[in-house]
Amino acid sequence: MTTYLDYFELSQEPFSNAPVSRFYYNSAQHSQALTRLMHAVSYMKGLSILVGDIGAGKTTLARRMLDSLPESEYEAALLVIIHSGITANWLLRRIALQLGVENPAQEKLALLSQLYQRLLQIYESGKKAVVLIDEAQMLETRELMEEFRGLLNLEVPERKLISFVFFGLPDIEKNLKLDPPLAQRVALRYKLEPFTAESTEAYIKHRLRLAGSSRMPFTAEALLAVHQRSGGTPRVINSICDNALFEGFLAREQTLGDKLIQRIADNLGLQGSSAPGTPSHAPQATSSRASGGAGKVDLAEIDRYLEGLGKL
Repeated sequence: MTTYLDYFELSQEPFSNAPVSRFYYNSAQHSQALTRLMHAVSYMKGLSILVGDIGAGKTTLARRMLDSLPESEYEAALLVIIHSGITANWLLRRIALQLGVENPAQEKLALLSQLYQRLLQIYESGKKAVVLIDEAQMLETRELMEEFRGLLNLEVPERKLISFVFFGLPDIEKNLKLDPPLAQRVALRYKLEPFTAESTEAYIKHRLRLAGSSRMPFTAEALLAVHQRSGGTPRVINSICDNALFEGFLAREQTLGDKLIQRIADNLGLQGSSAPGTPSHAPQATSSRASGGAGKVDLAEIDRYLEGLGKL
C-alpha cells in the first residue's frame, strides 16, 4: 500500500512532533541558548532559566542539552514535571533518584542528608551535578521554590554542588516570585522567540532533507503561508506541513501551494501571525499534561510514568 512517504520519496516522517533528536534544527537562537546554558552549568552558576511559548522547542532543546553534557564530566538528569500537584518531598526524592541515591528516605532530613552525601561523591569524583527540569511552569508553590533554594545552598568552598536549568512557559517567572531569594539566584535567563520567515523556510528544508527528500514540494508562497499561519512556532509548523504532505498525497499533487496551506490552517483553527508567539487556537499537545491543578494527585502513578520514560 502506497503511503504519503512513498509518494514524496521520504524515508521517514519529516514533520512528526515526537522529539526525534536526529531532526534537531540548530537555529541561531537555539545555538545561542544552548551555548549560554552550557556555560552556566560548566561554571556551576546555580539556576538558569529558558522560557518560550507552547511549541517553541523547549523540550527538544532540553533533550539536546542532556545529550551534550559529557558523561565523563557531568552527572546529569532530565526530570519532566507532569503534574502541578507534586509535593516537595516527592520532588526531592525524584531528584535524589535521578542523581543515583539508592533507596531515598521518606523523612525529609534523612533524605537531604542522603542527597548531600551523594552530591559530595559526585564532586569528589570530579564531576558536576546538573538537573534539567522540563515543564517547570508546573512548579507552582512557594514550598517547591524554597526546596530549590535550599538545594542551591549546598556548596563546598570552591563552588555549588548542584545546578538546575528550568525549561518552561513564561509562567516560570511568576512562580519564582513566590520565593524572592530564589529569583535573585537566577544566573541566566533566555527566551526562545518564534521563527522568522527565513528561519521557518530553513527549518522546513532541514527536516525534509533529513527525511530523505530530493526536492522541495512546497512553493515559495506556501512556505510564507506556513510561517504566517503558524506564527513561527515549530510545533505548529510541523502540524501544518505534515497535513499538507498528506493532503497532497490524497490529491496526487506533487507541488504544494499556498491555497492548500491556507485551507489546512483554517481546518486547524489557526489564526495566523496576527497573534504573537503561538496562535491562540493552535493545537496544544501539552494541555493534557498541564491539566492537573485541582484534585488529589496520585504521585505513585506519576512515578510509574516517569520510570517508563527511562532517563527522561
